Amino acid sequence: MAESAKRLHDKIAEHYPRVGQNKQLSGIDFSKPTVARVYDYLLGGHDNFAVDRAAADALNAKYNGGATEVCVSNRRALQRAVHYLATEAGIRQFIDIGSGLPTQENVHEIAHQLDPTARVVYVDKDPIVLAHGRALLADNQTTSVTQADAADPDSILDAPETRQLIDLDQPWAVLMASVLHHLTDHEDPAGVTQRLIARMPSGSYLFTVNLLREDHPQADEKLEADVVSRVGSGYIRTWDQIRRYYDGLEMVEPGLVYANDWRPTDPTKPEGPWSTVLVAGLGKKP
Repeated sequence: MAESAKRLHDKIAEHYPRVGQNKQLSGIDFSKPTVARVYDYLLGGHDNFAVDRAAADALNAKYNGGATEVCVSNRRALQRAVHYLATEAGIRQFIDIGSGLPTQENVHEIAHQLDPTARVVYVDKDPIVLAHGRALLADNQTTSVTQADAADPDSILDAPETRQLIDLDQPWAVLMASVLHHLTDHEDPAGVTQRLIARMPSGSYLFTVNLLREDHPQADEKLEADVVSRVGSGYIRTWDQIRRYYDGLEMVEPGLVYANDWRPTDPTKPEGPWSTVLVAGLGKKP
């Protein structure tokens, strides 16, 4: 039996009493998994339901733990990118699109270790993420969360929460870690990044992590169909398709590479059986 909306309200209220009864959570179909909650479970979080755990466990069982490996690799690459941007690149403004549910070492926590005044806007279309994020960040003056669709970049950049914190005339970084592969071809992920890039001032950055089709023997139409059927989306694309996301940008070394190879901090970085199915890259607008 699907867990009820009331149970979710109670669960969020227990963690974050400021939320209370959140009207935005009404009307959600709790019988279906969501990407945010599946990711939360795979990262060891607790803000997920049986339906989410079942979807993740089924993928892990069929693909020998591949779902967890990919999810953890994605998260670690994102954390390394934020550290680079906040240190070597000197970025103080971040827009994390498809941020998911709060977990350890969030973007603002990493950025604030260097500069407590760094500003972060989290973006997700999942109303559960919005409820958690707003409660968690209720007293934070430099971090906010907004509900918007990654396929509509203008709605993100023009959102009041973004305008309040981000000076769009000064350099900012867009983080899209494992987001674009949840957009369909019709939603045109390359077009999405190009619209973001068009609005970036010089010195801004785009970081993405994406599922790759070509280099793993099981990264094919069958895997894609399994992922889509379990979590609702997850489209595996080619090197050339992913490179298009960065058109007009200068790639930061080491370029577009497997996620585990993107500026690893551990010289003995993990090379799991699914390391060739996830790629990451950072581009700078000249």
